[in-house]
Amino acid sequence: MVQERPVRIERKLSAILAADVAGYSRLMHHDEEATHAKLTALLADGVEPVIAEHGGRIVKNTGDGFLAEFPSAVEAVRAAMLFQAHVHELTIGDAEDRRLRFRVGINIGDVIVEPHDIFGDGVNIAARLEGIAEPGGICISSSAYDQVLGKITVEFADLGEQRLKNIERPVRVFKVMDRVGAERQGPTLALPNKPSIAVLPFQNLSADPEQEYFADGVVEDITMALSRFHWLFVIARNSSFTYKGRAIDVKQVGRELGVRYVLEGSVRKGGNRIRIAGQLIDAQTGAHLWADRFEGALEDMFDVQDHVTASVVSAITPKVQVEEIKRASRKPTENLDAYDYYLRGLPKVRRMTADANREALQLFCKAIELDRGLACAYGMAAYSIVVRKARGWMTEPVEESAEAMRLARKAVHLGGDDPVALSMAAYTFASIAREFDDAAAFMDRGLALNPNAAQGWMLSGWLRVWRGEPELALDHLAHAMRLSPFDPLMHIQAAMAYAHFLASRYDIASSCAEKAMRDNPTFLHSVCISAASNALAGRLEPAQKAMARALEFNPDLRASNLSDLAPFRRAEDLALFTKGLRKAGLAE
Repeated sequence: MVQERPVRIERKLSAILAADVAGYSRLMHHDEEATHAKLTALLADGVEPVIAEHGGRIVKNTGDGFLAEFPSAVEAVRAAMLFQAHVHELTIGDAEDRRLRFRVGINIGDVIVEPHDIFGDGVNIAARLEGIAEPGGICISSSAYDQVLGKITVEFADLGEQRLKNIERPVRVFKVMDRVGAERQGPTLALPNKPSIAVLPFQNLSADPEQEYFADGVVEDITMALSRFHWLFVIARNSSFTYKGRAIDVKQVGRELGVRYVLEGSVRKGGNRIRIAGQLIDAQTGAHLWADRFEGALEDMFDVQDHVTASVVSAITPKVQVEEIKRASRKPTENLDAYDYYLRGLPKVRRMTADANREALQLFCKAIELDRGLACAYGMAAYSIVVRKARGWMTEPVEESAEAMRLARKAVHLGGDDPVALSMAAYTFASIAREFDDAAAFMDRGLALNPNAAQGWMLSGWLRVWRGEPELALDHLAHAMRLSPFDPLMHIQAAMAYAHFLASRYDIASSCAEKAMRDNPTFLHSVCISAASNALAGRLEPAQKAMARALEFNPDLRASNLSDLAPFRRAEDLALFTKGLRKAGLAE
């Protein structure tokens, strides 16, 4: 009997590169032959020559991509960067939704070698890294990173340890990027300890570009409806809207905003019909969890919208109770015309110019004329006047202040369960009438109704500043920043500057003020707190420059009328603020 010899298995240490085309199935579904031809051409012209030049070989094609091995991680990364650049150049004229873009994963590992294939955990990790890379991007493992660091002119973003499918241990991952990209890359936010979502701007498919506000309003309502669920972490509308008009990758959005789920969609409004399409995506995996389309008569818009909201919530967790969905879909009004005016006013009041503010107030008042019970319109109208006061735009201060308080009282009377009405009215109570206790009570009620209201937490932070509660202010402002990390109009840094100033942390206050002035150079509060904090920190030159700038914005500013700008409850807080500005050069 002849004894069989054991088969010798060849193993070696290799740099493994796995690549595939992002969205290949979708592209093939649209045009199978054209997509296949384009991929074949890109591989022949832009990829295969580069791999060969860097000492690599394509082990096998995988239909929508390929597997390659290299003698070193340095050559694998260099080849990947070069062929990604070539592919970009070759496809730059293609329509965005038809463009072929590779995702690349690179790992160093011990592999089993066969003539036309390689196997092992090293290959599996490379394939999983490719799965988490962005379209056109490259992700490498820590083992590859250790080999290339300092040997190639490229920047890396540390994505931390990642759990990869069917890989037992977590793998630390680095994203390859150029130096310009590295400067633009924001920090990766940790996921909250509860389900989290960002509702991205819906695309306006209506023929009339003036209907853009309508699509934005639909997104705002869905965001608000979802925010009413205490168990759900919802990114504020203004941070989500920083992605408007941009080609986005949901994985990048998930990392930058710190959310698990992303909702995107479109709105088409034509004649008397409305159609809303939406899809929910897992931002970590890119998987589509839910997609649907809803259509109805314009007068049934809220019913259509409620259906979208309920479906999204049910997709996130099937355990949502029916009554919770009903609360989430509570409508602000049944009067479409009134609500239309309200929607038009929202972007105006955020624009922060005197003309836009005047238009916003007119639109909110028009909404009130059409629906006397629309509490959120009363609240926003009152807030518009508060903004006029803070910016020095009032022409009849006594009459306008009285009108603001009338609107605010009406808002809390009608909107006992409307968080927008309550928070806007609360801030008006504090800013206009110095009714700080009522203001805090209404603000807290609004935040209890909607704990995901970033603007509510921001206004609450300002309220606590004026009440003389700097540490509580900082807590509320930090929460606002987490909910809306990218919204420069939130004035969070300016409020933080005031809070640190009241706590005698002048260096930190001046640093926050500097950031605030970068975001909003014409916001008087930011300039004044920069002058006061720098002055009390002993830095007279920047303090005097800030004071001169403040007087350019408001030539009537004097030590004697500072309480009109900063409604401090405590006399000692106003005295400290006045002392700083006097030292910076403010006249009596």
